[in-house]
Parts: sequence; C-alpha cells; structure tokens
Amino acid sequence: MQNTENNPVTPQSTAATATPFDVNRIRQDFGILQQSVNGKPLIYLDSAASAQKPECVIQAMTHYYHNDNANVHRGAHTLGDRATAGFEGARKTVQQFLNARESAEIIWVRGTTEAINLVANGLAPELEAGDEIIVSRMEHHANIVPWQLVAERTGSIVRVIDINEAGELDLESYKNLLNAKTRVVAVTQVSNVLGTINPVNELITLAKAAGAYTVIDGAQRVPHGSVDVQALDCDFYAFSSHKLFGPTGIGVLYGKREHLERMPPYQGGGEMIERVSFEKTTFNVLPYKFEAGTPAICEAVGLAAAIDYMQALDRTGMAAHEQKLYELAQERAEKITGLRIIGTAEQKVPVMSFLIDGLHPSDIGTLLDQQGIGIRTGHHCAMPLMEWFNIPGTARASFALYNTEDEVNRLFDALEKIQRLFT
Repeated sequence: MQNTENNPVTPQSTAATATPFDVNRIRQDFGILQQSVNGKPLIYLDSAASAQKPECVIQAMTHYYHNDNANVHRGAHTLGDRATAGFEGARKTVQQFLNARESAEIIWVRGTTEAINLVANGLAPELEAGDEIIVSRMEHHANIVPWQLVAERTGSIVRVIDINEAGELDLESYKNLLNAKTRVVAVTQVSNVLGTINPVNELITLAKAAGAYTVIDGAQRVPHGSVDVQALDCDFYAFSSHKLFGPTGIGVLYGKREHLERMPPYQGGGEMIERVSFEKTTFNVLPYKFEAGTPAICEAVGLAAAIDYMQALDRTGMAAHEQKLYELAQERAEKITGLRIIGTAEQKVPVMSFLIDGLHPSDIGTLLDQQGIGIRTGHHCAMPLMEWFNIPGTARASFALYNTEDEVNRLFDALEKIQRLFT
C-alpha cells in the first residue's frame, strides 16, 4: 500500500536513533484519546480532517503564552526578542522539514487553502485569455475554486486530469492535456478522499517540460511521509499544521525564491512593507512580503514542536504500523457484504472511504458515534469526485500513528452490528 516516493528520512530526522515504534507508548502522548464518548472509549478515526495533538505541542504553546508572549520583529524588549526567536526558529524547522533551500522560501499562511489562494492570485498577472490551468478530478475544493476564480478574471481555462475506477490518475489523460498553453499544473500529492498517492515526480517533470508552474497540495502527505521539495523540484508546495499533529490556524507555503520575488503581495498592511507614503509604498523582502499583519506566532511554535515530535519517531516503524492498520481494515471490509471501498489505488495512505448498501453515509457516522467511534461523512470537499463516482458522499475512516489494530477491529465490529440492525 505505502509508496516510497519522496519518503526517505530527511537529513534532520533522528529516526536512525529513534526508539522502535510502539503505538501504546505513542498513545500516552495524546491525552485526548484517553476519554470516553457516549459511554464508550474514544476511537478517533478522523485524522485526515484534523489530527490530534501530542502533549509536547500543547506544552510548547502554553510555555509561549506563559513566558514569551509578545509581538515579533519590532519589539525593543526581551519578550519581543524571545517571541521573534521562537517564531523564526519555527520557520527554520519547517525549512529543514521540507528541505527547502532557505527559510525565506517558507511563507506562513492560515493553511493549505490560503496557500493555494496566495499562489493563484500571485500567478494571475501572468495568465492571459486562452491559457490553461490543469487540476485533477480528485482535488479538494481548495485546489479547484481558487483556480476557477482566477480563470474567470483572466480568461484562462481550467482543464481536468481524469482518473480510473481505482481512483488513480490517468497519466495518458494528463499527457494529452499538456500543451503550449499550459501555464499551471496544480495537483494533490495524496487524495483526502481516496488516499491515493499520486506520482507527483512524473507529473512535475512533464509539467516542467511544458513550461508550466507546478503547485502541490501536500496536506495529506506530510503526516505519512517525508517530503523533499528540492528533490521534487516543484515550484510551490503547501500543507496545513493541523493535519500534521500541530495547531489549527497556521500552514505553510513553500515557493521557489525566483517565483516569490516576482509575485505581487497577497495582502497589504503591517510587516509586509518596507516604506509607506501616500505617494508610493515599497514592499518588504521575502518572506515578509507575504505576511501582512501580526502572524500566528504561538501556532508557529506549536507547529515546530509537532515537526520535532514527528522527526524523533521511528518513521519506518510508523509507516509499517499504518500499513498494517490499513491492511487489516481491508481484510475486515472484504467480509462485510455490500460494503464498497471508494478508492482502491495500489499506492495509498491509510484512508478508507466506503459505502454500505442500504445505509446512508451520514447514518453510518451517527450510529458509529453512539459507540464512541469518530469518522467523517459527506463529500469531503470533493464534490466533483463524488459526481464522477455517481455517489452522494462516503463514510471515511482515516488512520494515524496513534490508532491500534484493536480500534480497527472495533470499527468493523460496530459496522457489522449496524448492518445487522438496520438493513
């Protein structure tokens, strides 16, 4: 199931000396998992929407507010210096995590959605009527709608890479779409619905040959494997903190310096300026040109703590554990008559979207919640994909490093019980 593409341990990782992966020890780091919901032990299977936070992340953020809370960059006092050091140190942590060339290529944003909107608006001045933007049929709305808005403004056209029944990109479809008018290729590295790991190396290589910018949505990839943006050679890469066991409200846009230098600011205000007058305003250097206003300082500190936590794990052991969970889920799913898995790609992360004959996905979610099991239901912000499969939505169980085989078995025991009672 797991793809090894771009999955080596990055140079800063301590996995070579990490303690062998032990899920029971890992679970002790996530206090929220120790509770009961509706009188049952909590089983949290919605990490693809938002992952839980280890105690070290919560402690890092609490420490910041207790000891270092101040605005960054301009304070002429000790707390301001501490806050700035933590904030810029977090940027350096992200740079190393992605293996970017320099920390100036790391832009703080609110999440993947804002990152893609920033890029779309930044590239808009380079687009003309008839230019083409390629996305895939499996994209999250955050990697569709911003490009549609830009297309409406510029007269450019959004083209769609097709998929097959397994939920894999049709590479021939992609190759046929590429042409002299292609300006942008914006694709997800991992589908949030299907779990499919896309061959982004090949997609990027082909896009570069066509002279197009490449924008990679890495939100669902970073929790499950290391990423090297220099090896990928993508132009832009985005991810959200809250899916990487960090806090909400912050995310990352990586962009090659040469592109970021050329793009106009996304928002105006403090910090992103060099000098302001009523006659003319000049803009700050990277990365600050794109960071108007007071940033999410504490959240950056929390994200750095989450990355440090992940990098200290036995990543090989973690990947093997997650694969075992998914394989067990597949084995149990095959024994339930009428259960259909949506997305059966050969290369996947541990995400399972499914339907059960006679049961609406929303009802499945509600009935599982009564047994303390949290999953996601609906269209998962991927309505075009649901239309392609001709389904209203799915139930989705997404597994993470802190889930156990017992939890997988309890999920499917509960599904079998629901099926007996209601079909």
